[in-house]
Amino acid sequence: MTEKNKRDKGELYDANFDKELLAEMSATREQALKYNNTSPNDTKSLKQIIHKMGIKTGKSFLFRQPFYCDYGYNISVGENFFSNFNVCILDAAPVTIGKNCFIAPNVGLYTAAHPTDAKQRATGLEFAKPITIGDDVWIGASVIILPGITIGSNVVIGAGSVVTKDIPSNTIAVGNPCKVIKKI
Repeated sequence: MTEKNKRDKGELYDANFDKELLAEMSATREQALKYNNTSPNDTKSLKQIIHKMGIKTGKSFLFRQPFYCDYGYNISVGENFFSNFNVCILDAAPVTIGKNCFIAPNVGLYTAAHPTDAKQRATGLEFAKPITIGDDVWIGASVIILPGITIGSNVVIGAGSVVTKDIPSNTIAVGNPCKVIKKI
């Protein structure tokens, strides 16, 4: 079984030395560099680069520059998607974001994680768990969303939150760790 197969099954895999995964990440970083250095007024080229990275989108979307990701092809965003400056999506596992979602600056969506065992971690092994975000979600500035999280629809995540557990639909959640404070 390849390291990519292990990754896609949620098993421990080697992302640091596997030639296939390193080549994919390198190609994506090249496209991200091109994207981040393209004029923000050249919307046609920006959209083409996003699609060349393999990111699945609706017709109306914007990833404001700079934008970073690992693979690109594991990211899917719905119609009317917007992310502000400096969003980072580590997409070793699928990241699925619904329609009408807005992401503020400096947000991190991280599907990749490492073992808690120090010896195992030192070998460079990691694992990945998907992140799913429903429709009509607003994620505030500097939010961190950890691996394996599901956020329902019609949710607001307050600025600076660290999302460590699933957040149900129709709620406002804030804090570190992020907790529901109000139903909508």
